[in-house]
Amino acid sequence: MDVLFSNLVGSSPAMQKVKKLIAQVAKTDATVLILGESGTGKEVVAQCLHEASKRAERAFVPINCGAIPSELLESELFGHEKGAFTGAITARKGRFELAERGTIFLDEIGDMPLAMQVKLLRVLQERRYERVGGNSTFQCDVRVIAATHRQLENHIADGYFREDLYYRLNVFPIEMPALRERPQDIPELLDFMFRQMQQNGRATPSLTEAASAALQAYDWPGNVRELGNLAERLSILFEGGTVDFIDLPSRYQIEATVLADPDIATDASADCDIQSLNTQEAIAQESASLNVDSAVDWQSGVDLKSYLVEMEVKLIQSALSATEGNVSQAAKLLKTNRTTLVEKIRKYELN
Repeated sequence: MDVLFSNLVGSSPAMQKVKKLIAQVAKTDATVLILGESGTGKEVVAQCLHEASKRAERAFVPINCGAIPSELLESELFGHEKGAFTGAITARKGRFELAERGTIFLDEIGDMPLAMQVKLLRVLQERRYERVGGNSTFQCDVRVIAATHRQLENHIADGYFREDLYYRLNVFPIEMPALRERPQDIPELLDFMFRQMQQNGRATPSLTEAASAALQAYDWPGNVRELGNLAERLSILFEGGTVDFIDLPSRYQIEATVLADPDIATDASADCDIQSLNTQEAIAQESASLNVDSAVDWQSGVDLKSYLVEMEVKLIQSALSATEGNVSQAAKLLKTNRTTLVEKIRKYELN
């Protein structure tokens, strides 16, 4: 089983839990929904699940539902017949047909248009589909794995995702942890990335303890994808050399001095506690202006939905202001997931 997980790097408790879930569900044909932020490696999880299943000898067919225009997505998924639309000069198989008796991976399922969600739901329920422009019905024997970085419950509430499709997909959820939640895996991930480069005949650098500690202190908003980009950059700049703390790009030196110099760790911890108290006081002061009794004219009445949206926007703005725009810290103050807060910032166009 370790061979099957060779591309799923990490020995942290969070990753051990992911590997255990994969091993359990791989024995079945249950539909799997992989959740997690962008760049965490959801497709790697899907590939490992396929390779550990009884369908491993058949095709693994991925498709990014958010990268294909809505008018072409149906054809990509189910295929089309000759003459079905302008430019369809020959018949073409869709991804479901190519994945027959294998696995189809529907990445970014949260970005699928509502019209296509209805058609996908029918396929999942009846295990049948037709090509675009055709009358023949094809039987479907495909393992479905979906993934999204979005909070689908919020998407459902906002009317962007079908609740019935969500329950069809969410049979067996697997949560992929963000890289900041498993910093102890970073040295192992870098070793894996550098080994892949070495297999292509490239010389790779080594990192000092201070540099490694700095990377483990960083927040990694881009997750493993961002780490891969950094590994590529370092391998070019320091080919066969050594990377020290000062050699890292400035953004990765943040907070690293606390780890690099243990003599100031205690003082730094105290400073962080003081900063946390100051932040809480700041948001409390800003939130005081949201007093309901003074803000609402009860004689004229109030539009509850609009009022709640306005309150939510003000609270998010206050949290962002109190944390100087740090989304992760603001999410902690608001006691919500970072991805949920990012979605709301985009929804309300808060810059």
